Amino acid sequence: MTMHRLVHAVATPVANASFQARTTINGIAAICDPLGGLYLTESGTLVVSDLHLEKGSAFARRGMMLPPYDTLATLRILEAVIARHDPRTVISLGDNFHDRTGSAAMPDTFRQMIAAMARGRDWIWINGNHDPDGAWGLPGASMDELRHAGLVFRHEPSRIDAEGEIAGHLHPSATVRRRERSVRRACFATDGKRLLMPAFGVTTGGLDLRHRAMSGLFDRGKLVAHMLGRDRIYSVRYDNLMG
Repeated sequence: MTMHRLVHAVATPVANASFQARTTINGIAAICDPLGGLYLTESGTLVVSDLHLEKGSAFARRGMMLPPYDTLATLRILEAVIARHDPRTVISLGDNFHDRTGSAAMPDTFRQMIAAMARGRDWIWINGNHDPDGAWGLPGASMDELRHAGLVFRHEPSRIDAEGEIAGHLHPSATVRRRERSVRRACFATDGKRLLMPAFGVTTGGLDLRHRAMSGLFDRGKLVAHMLGRDRIYSVRYDNLMG
């Protein structure tokens, strides 16, 4: 899916309603983009989650080698989704970096890319469990939680405060049967009350919506998975997902 997202990011630079999915969270209109961003149309806010920037370098410091392209690829896709929607505000919902030292150790080239994307718009870094100390030396503000545009933005979903929540952390994914084979994709998951974001980082995994960690978070009778396809969103009701 990483290569498909990169190709789609380059090939489709402008908004096109045919490959996106519209939804509402607590009455607030939003667009699910197949590049992995959520765009709140009324407030001009773009939401992304779990970038896990500098994951490759974090593993390298521990003697484990991953492909070294993760930060560049993730930022290229982020550039594309920002260019597509031209948001007034960008909110990144935690685990922006893979560990506490990621933002301080990030090369200047990538810092300049982020600075260019942030120019002329508000930028909010929500702190995550991987990066609880915030983003060091980068544009924008770091905070644990934000209430904005009638919604609440946090990294980990709350068990007691679900109404109007947009969260990340769990990297939701869903599986469907297609042409005699099963297909698993990252997804936006929402029951209209709260929404969980797909992980945006190119080397992140996913947790199936039927996993026990998802238990109790949604009204499953209303739950829809907006799955990231190669070039569009596929919306599937929970009852039609594979177990």
